[in-house]
Amino acid sequence: QVQLVESGGGLVQPGGSLRLSCAASGRTFSTYGMVWFRQAPGKERELVATINWSGVRTYYTDSVKGRFTISRDNAKNTVYLQMNSLKPEDTAVYYCAADQNGYGSSDPREYTYWGQGTQVTVSS
Repeated sequence: QVQLVESGGGLVQPGGSLRLSCAASGRTFSTYGMVWFRQAPGKERELVATINWSGVRTYYTDSVKGRFTISRDNAKNTVYLQMNSLKPEDTAVYYCAADQNGYGSSDPREYTYWGQGTQVTVSS
């Protein structure tokens, strides 16, 4: 079983930056990929970024390319999402999830283990 705990959300002005963290329990963190989703009010949960077990391969949805960076530290069992040049449309609850089959699916139903979510609000 995997437990995930996100942190780092908050209120930021447009153009600002935030770094989200997702700490995982267990000794097998380095064997599976990780993903970040987000969900804005009234919208479906959207895949934002993925990273494979080693950190070598990453994926970003088009709307965040060039602004967000996903990374991981397997020694700390933690995955990060560095968010720069934030826009009001980035406002959402951000969730990390364990990608145990390594597919990086955009379908939230493919994921069993989720964090509790952290709110990111971009507003002046």
